[in-house]
Amino acid sequence: MEDQMRTKIPYAEIADMLKASLNLRGSPVAVKFASSPDGIPDGVGPIEETVRHCQMVSRARLNGEIFYATTERHACMGGAWALGLRELTDSLRTGEFYYKLGKFETWAACMRTIQQVPHLPEPTTYATVYAPLEKTPFDPHVVVIVAEPRAMLKLAQAELYLLGGRVESSMAGIQSVCGDATALPYLSGKANYSLGCDGSRRFSGIEDNELVMGIPGELLPEFARALPIVTGAPGSVK
Repeated sequence: MEDQMRTKIPYAEIADMLKASLNLRGSPVAVKFASSPDGIPDGVGPIEETVRHCQMVSRARLNGEIFYATTERHACMGGAWALGLRELTDSLRTGEFYYKLGKFETWAACMRTIQQVPHLPEPTTYATVYAPLEKTPFDPHVVVIVAEPRAMLKLAQAELYLLGGRVESSMAGIQSVCGDATALPYLSGKANYSLGCDGSRRFSGIEDNELVMGIPGELLPEFARALPIVTGAPGSVK
């Protein structure tokens, strides 16, 4: 299988710790960008329905499903573009699409926003692969976590535990699970936090009191090492 990590990571152990420490509703979700059929793990089958990336994340998170999705199984054109599965449509490129949804004053405002949405080169992804972290049969490029604000606070503190500093996040209120929480951590090598978006909240079951974030797979062990320390610190909110 293509693109495996050199270091073996105890994903099931880390997933159990994350769920217990953060009181998660569901599982952290392992996501992989497979650049060819060789990137699909043995025994992992295709999703049968055509749905959105955010819905696929929720199916792995809440239902424990493991599957892969090629381009034709991605219902959201913007999400498929952000994940490197297809080229940007003309209606998104010009700003027409989001203008018609009433979210911007002009096509130009939409266009400027779309130009800054994190996205993989198009098209370089053969399929996206999903699994709950505790059962993942592959090394994830990104781990997506949906959680309440208190849990996100603890993740931010874990991120800063080793070196300190400030947490900087990038979001635009659109394409949150695909662009903010999946594409950007993969491209930047940094965790990213997002408020979510109307589409992900409408279609994927992200609740009003939940946020979304993504962690590059390589950084997962550091988060796992720091999180029990910051959650157990004397000044930590329980």
